[in-house]
Amino acid sequence: MKIRPLSACLRRVLLGSTVCLLAGLPAIASAADPAPQDTGSKADATQANPDKAKLLGNVTVTAQSRSQEVQSVPIPLQIVTAKQIDTLAATDLSKMDIFVPGLVIDASQPTQPTYELRGISTSNFGIGTESAVGVYVNGVYAARSGGSLLAFNDIARIEVLKGPQGTLFGRNAAAGAISIVTNEPTDKFEGNARVRIGNDGRKYADALVNIPLNHDMALRLSVLDNQSDGWIKDAATGKRYGEDNDWGSRAVFRWNVTDNTRVLLSWDHEKLNQPPEPAIGLIPLSNDTNQRAPFPPDPTTYLNPLHAPLYNDAIGAKETRRFDGVTLSVDHSFSWGSLVSTTAWRGFDTFNLGDYDGTNHVVTYLDTANIEHNNSWYQEFKLSGNNDLMDWVAGVSYYQEQARQTSQTNINTNSLDTLAQNVLGVGTPLADISNALASFGLPVSLLGDPWHEAISNDGNFKSYAAFGDVIWHITDRFDVTTGLRYTRDQKDFSWYNMPRSAPAFDATIAGLNGLGVIQQLPPDAQGALAAFGNNVIFPNAVGQNVYASNTWNNWSPRVVGSYKFTPDVMGYVSVTKGYKAGGYNSVQIGSRFQPEKVTNYEGGIKALLPDQNLLLNGSVYYYRYNNKQSLALDPNSSGSGVPIYIVNSSDQEAKGLELEAQWQPIESFRTNFMGAYIDSTYRKGTAPDGTDLTGQATGAPYFSGALSLAYTLHNVANGDLEFDLAQAYRGKTRCNSDSQFQGTCNVSPNFQIGTSQQRTDARVDWHAPGDRWGVALYGTNVFNKRYVTGVNNISASVFGTPFASISPPRMWGLELRAKF
Repeated sequence: MKIRPLSACLRRVLLGSTVCLLAGLPAIASAADPAPQDTGSKADATQANPDKAKLLGNVTVTAQSRSQEVQSVPIPLQIVTAKQIDTLAATDLSKMDIFVPGLVIDASQPTQPTYELRGISTSNFGIGTESAVGVYVNGVYAARSGGSLLAFNDIARIEVLKGPQGTLFGRNAAAGAISIVTNEPTDKFEGNARVRIGNDGRKYADALVNIPLNHDMALRLSVLDNQSDGWIKDAATGKRYGEDNDWGSRAVFRWNVTDNTRVLLSWDHEKLNQPPEPAIGLIPLSNDTNQRAPFPPDPTTYLNPLHAPLYNDAIGAKETRRFDGVTLSVDHSFSWGSLVSTTAWRGFDTFNLGDYDGTNHVVTYLDTANIEHNNSWYQEFKLSGNNDLMDWVAGVSYYQEQARQTSQTNINTNSLDTLAQNVLGVGTPLADISNALASFGLPVSLLGDPWHEAISNDGNFKSYAAFGDVIWHITDRFDVTTGLRYTRDQKDFSWYNMPRSAPAFDATIAGLNGLGVIQQLPPDAQGALAAFGNNVIFPNAVGQNVYASNTWNNWSPRVVGSYKFTPDVMGYVSVTKGYKAGGYNSVQIGSRFQPEKVTNYEGGIKALLPDQNLLLNGSVYYYRYNNKQSLALDPNSSGSGVPIYIVNSSDQEAKGLELEAQWQPIESFRTNFMGAYIDSTYRKGTAPDGTDLTGQATGAPYFSGALSLAYTLHNVANGDLEFDLAQAYRGKTRCNSDSQFQGTCNVSPNFQIGTSQQRTDARVDWHAPGDRWGVALYGTNVFNKRYVTGVNNISASVFGTPFASISPPRMWGLELRAKF
């Protein structure tokens, strides 16, 4: 778990690194507050200013009133500032992840997002496993993906820490950590409101008010509402997909009980209700909804999903979430240090039902649903202090979670006939029987009846941790950091595979049995009906409760050495280990996988060049990742039904390089660049179909980067006019022998998957002094770059109906805001 207010030196490591990224993330914002207007001559403004250049390496952390220089921070970290969020008009982190090189967030389904950092991701959204990238909100771990990607609401900053953060943050931060920090109440009355309107019916509004109740108490309230009409329409029904419908609120109460004791109590609420991700079919079909797709599918005939019509017919399709969270923080200072207690509860319910055949044809109907309910408690006690010899922090934490999940698959008896024909090779028995009955004058049909299968899971998880971290001041220039965290995970998990539910079909069969009709059918037809008397999608352990219980223990150490060659140049080396708890696959009954472990070696240098108003940082790293868990479609699981996703384990390694630069030659102009290179390969891996992946690429692109420019014209209509331009690049996917089946690399000559991606965002913003009033025009993806983000083959080997996902189009809008 993340430790919140840290000891002085550790705060410098975590929060001072904030600087690195204020420097490094797109120019939409600099690390410090915007520089004051220059009242001197234009000539003076063009000269290097060492004092101003120093600000490139400083950041003031409001909570601790401490400014730290970037060259004293030996951790690779990137900061997303509140100003950057506003400039990009981002509503959650997935809307701007491409501007954080090395970070990839797939939020096409916001209740089931996936996170990737430095080439490491965990795609399984089930309650049986965890993400390798830890997400923390005000120090509290978001255990499930269903509650990890919430709408931005009164954000102060977001810290993206790269590489394993096991010692400082805890379990499940093996690839890195994303720490979201919100604003706290202040002693000044303030408020603001903002409205955005844009294309596709976009309507966004947020507001906040900060109210000092008395000398020792303050209350801060904020709300947001994000709506849009969607960017793609179903060609048959006119229903729109890609809509936004998200409401959020946040309340924070602060009480300074004494001069040494502070209490913070916060409540977060979010409600999301929108259509599911659109599934764009790749097979050209007629308007006859009884037409079956050619089987097996021929990739040379696939439609280009960027131009193909959308036909989705999932019954009850929607994606919803209700989230609530309460956090109580008590901070008490002693003469020798401080004690912080953090108590938190999180609860959410999600529902996600979408189309999984990409057609509106009744003979290939398939939808799936993921339903989750989750409650978690977290308690942490942390002591910290510092002296001339060292800065230290130590603590203990306890985490408890109760989770329930239901994985549903819904088809109909027409789809069963297609499965019988394509997979079992017995023709279309239900249609044949129905036609035969009709020829004898019996008005009975076995077609058109719903068919439902589901697996339910229950999880009870507990985690205990004890941690300590010390920064030893060996000399004025040389520091050594040693840290260690012990974690004990206890997990109880269960599966219950429900007997399939087809009441209308069963009633018809019972009636025909009673009339003696079934006995007169050919043997093949009788055999098909017998097979359809059981589960066909989840055929294992039907009607049985299956249980698993496991305990895992882990020690996660780190050692860091940092040396200041000059007051403006610092180098560091580090060795850190990370750990992700073992777990279970929700739909693979009885499955169990061991914990993930990573060892990361890193070296870096950070330099500030005051005469040039230039900040430069760079790092190189190498890691070995053992037992990495990933969700993969199993082609061998479709022998009798729809394929399922399994958790596949592999060993990986990667070496990489990261660079960042911030340059502000004059007060009115600044530019930022960040770039990342990674070479990630399998040390040992096997695809679900048995293909050996050892030595092949894992998929992570070689290069990614972001460049931004910002220029401000002063004294325009008694205010400032700011121009912001941000450009991001993510290289093409590095394919392997399993990529085509998993739909991450090219599967058809008619379109491309896994190509390099680019995005350009622009903004023109006028604001009055103090930002009391403001108006802006902004564009996201202004050149309308569109990409096929993946192909799903879950129905291809059964119904012959693969489908694709695509990226949204350009977005533009007008923003009005006021502050008081």
